[in-house]
Amino acid sequence: MRPTRTPHDWRSGTEPMTARSDLRLRFLLSVLFTPLFALMTAGFAVWAAVNGPTDVPSDTSLRTFAIVCGVLTLLAAVDLAVVVRRRRTER
Repeated sequence: MRPTRTPHDWRSGTEPMTARSDLRLRFLLSVLFTPLFALMTAGFAVWAAVNGPTDVPSDTSLRTFAIVCGVLTLLAAVDLAVVVRRRRTER
């Protein structure tokens, strides 16, 4: 059996400039993950606050998880704002 070949004439060469992202999917993911990451940030921060000096995991690792989740919360919220703005301007 011969492998199929994709034609080269359908490419215009401007795909990166004319590419569109799926705003509905980005909106859905941002709406789902912004509160999830915010809850995880609060949960890790509270867990680190009540953690004892000999408890496992250590409070340093819990603080690190809280910081990472906080950054992810910020990124998801910024992406949500960008998607909402783009959806308003494209209508």
